[in-house]
Parts: sequence; structure tokens; C-alpha cells
Amino acid sequence: MKKLPLHTQIIIGLVLGLAFGLVAIQFGIPKWVTLDYIKPVGTVFINGLKMIAMPLVLASLIIGVSNLGDISKLSRIGGKTLMAFLITTIIAICTGLGLVNLFEPGEGLPDSTRESLMAMYEGDAGKRAEAAAELQDQSPLQPLVDMVPQNLFQATTDNAAMLQVVFFAILAGIALLQIPKSKAEPVVAFFDGLNDVIIQIVNYIMIIAPYGVFALMASLIVEIAGDNPESAVTLLLALLKYSLIVLGGLFFMMLVIYPLLLKSFTRVKYADFFRAIRPAQLLAFSTSSSSATLPVTMKLSEEELGVSENISSFVLPLGATINMNGTSLYQSVAAVFIAQALGMDLTFSQQVMIVLTSTLAAIGSAGVPGAGLIMLIVVLESIGVPAAGIALIMAPDRILDMFRTVVNVTGDVVVTTVVASTEGELPDGLIRKSNPLTPNESVQENS
Repeated sequence: MKKLPLHTQIIIGLVLGLAFGLVAIQFGIPKWVTLDYIKPVGTVFINGLKMIAMPLVLASLIIGVSNLGDISKLSRIGGKTLMAFLITTIIAICTGLGLVNLFEPGEGLPDSTRESLMAMYEGDAGKRAEAAAELQDQSPLQPLVDMVPQNLFQATTDNAAMLQVVFFAILAGIALLQIPKSKAEPVVAFFDGLNDVIIQIVNYIMIIAPYGVFALMASLIVEIAGDNPESAVTLLLALLKYSLIVLGGLFFMMLVIYPLLLKSFTRVKYADFFRAIRPAQLLAFSTSSSSATLPVTMKLSEEELGVSENISSFVLPLGATINMNGTSLYQSVAAVFIAQALGMDLTFSQQVMIVLTSTLAAIGSAGVPGAGLIMLIVVLESIGVPAAGIALIMAPDRILDMFRTVVNVTGDVVVTTVVASTEGELPDGLIRKSNPLTPNESVQENS
């Protein structure tokens, strides 16, 4: 019997965890059974994700910047590409923030459920109150001051200081482009190898993801519901509302923002565009990996859209590294939802921090399953929300990951098409009337 795919295992894990939690409540199984012997597995899973967050951002971002090749590429084509990625990412984050603040999916929880959730993280309550008081007295430019680390090694030991590591990584990547190639190559090779090692560790951690999800879901239901199963039902309804908000934002990007960009800068009809890249979207949906989809994306961009090879070979690999529109939108919704569920009122400056952190975290996100969840931890810790709060949104995460990866890949191709059009490297005929390969055929030809 073939091994079940990871996403199926995770779905089974969350369903079984939900069922176990409800059964434990219904039949009066002592809480200590779940909290002492099941919850630790979920804690190990969360700690594993937190463990590799900092080195993942540092290595992948340095590689992403250094892969630009030389400083001259940061002029015309590089400038257009980075600006387009930045604008679409900010639009995605602001879309997510607008929707989650408008519909407030986490505010529907009753006080009893919220108090149970707060009790789970009572150790952080005092710290959050002190941080909120400090924010009121800070200068508006304090975030700029906080971006520059006094001690890099100290910054790498604190996930809340992720912006400082990102700042250093960008400087290091640019510096590698300007020093002699003979001296830069060993450094680039080291971080490239480190990046591969970290991604492999992510694969190891995701092996226990089904068990971690089971433990998180079971302990979550037991802890917040207690002897009142209605609280669990209320939480599940809130999760459904949260999932619909994320999906609504993703479809808004796909059906409104991207068509507007294509119409404004190209002559490509979005229906033809969607038809041309459909195999890449299907592969992205099934693998939840923009990196695994990259060979297919490049092939379709060149053969179906007519994008020149020099544009696609530069923009698309860079996009797979730093352009994560779907992931950024999800992070903004998830961060505010978790804060709402815990009864935390985020200030305007904290929501601005979500925009900044999500934008910069997108640059450091690897295009592999689970990376978005790691970056969400970074976003949560940057605004003082307990990272363990991701237990609230783990249940639907895998399915949402599949949808947001489609948006990530589609955004990469949209920007590539726009840049090619503005450079005059997109044919007037645009869509070539060939039959796109299926994902399997594409993978085989590019393997």
C-alpha cells in the first residue's frame, strides 16, 4: 500500500484530534491524560518550528539577494521586479487586514471560551500589558531604530528580533554582490548549503506534523471546552468563518487584483492567462510548494505566454523566494484572528508591524510546505501574541496552504508577464495556441 500523502495524514490527524477531544469531554476522560501524555507532542512540534525559523530566514534571504548576480540587475529590471513584488505583497496583507477587521471572526467567541484560552497563556499576560504601555511612549520612528541590531548574535537568539536579522541578511546579500567573486563564492556556498539543510530539517519536522496536529487539536478542545462542549462548537464555527475570510481574500487577489495588473500593463486577457498557467496552478495546489512548481511555471511562461527566457529566468526564481502574496495575506488574517480569539486588542502600530513583518517575512519564506506557518510564528512574536496560538488555526492550515500556494505562483507569473511587457519582451500575439502540458508531463520533462 502506498504511503498516504502528507496533507492527507494531517487532515486525518486533525479530524482524529477533534474527535478525541470531543470524546474525552463527553465520556469524562481526565484532563491530565490529554495534557500530560498527548499535548507534549504538539509542544515538540511547535518548538521544532520555532527552532528553525531564524536560520531559515537568514540563509534563504542572503541567498535570495546574492542570486541577483550583480548590482546592475538591481537597476531597471530588478527595480521593476522588486517594486512589483513589494506592491502586490502589501496589497495582499492590507486586503487580509481589512477583511479580518471587518468581519472579526475571533470576536464571536463567548467570554468563557476566551477566558479559557487566556488561561492557557496567562504567563504572557503581564508581558503583553507592559509591552502595550511601552508602545504608547515610543517614538513613531522607533521601528526603524529597532530594525538595526546592536548585536547580531543576540538578535539571532530571539525570534521577536526577526526584523533585525532580515536587515542584516539584506546587507550581507548586497555585500556579497560587491566583493570579489572568489571571496563571495565560499560564503554563498555555505549559506546555500545551510539553506538546504534547514529545508531538510523542515521535512523532518513535517513528518511529525500529523501527530503534532492531533495533539494540538485534542488538547485545545479539552482545555478550552472543559465540561462545556458548546464552547468547542463555537470555536469550530469561528474557525470556519476565519477560513472563509482567508479564501475570500485569496480569491479577491486572483480575480480582482491580478486581472487589474494585467489589464493595466499588458494586453493579456486574464481568461487566456489563467488557461495558459493552469497546469502550474494545479501542481502548486497538489504540492503546496512554489519551489517544486518552478520548472513548470518557467516552461509555461515562456512557451504559452511568450515571456522571454532572460526575463522568466530572472523574475520567476526570485519570485519563488521573495514573493508570497497568498502566504502574506494568510499571515495577516491569522495573526489578527488569533489576537481576537485571545481577547487582545491590537493597536494601529501593531497592525502596521504586521504589514512590515509579513512583507519582510515573505522575503525569507522558503517555497516549501510548512514555511508559511513558520513565518506566522515570526509575525505573532513581533506583535506580542503567543506563538503557541497557532494551535487555533492548525486545523484548516493544510487546506488553506494549498490555496495560498496557488496565489503565490499566480502572482509570480503575473509580475513576470508585467515586467516582460514593460520591457517589450512579450509578443503582441501573447497566448500561444499550444496545448499546455499536464503537471505530470511537465515534471517529467523538467526532471
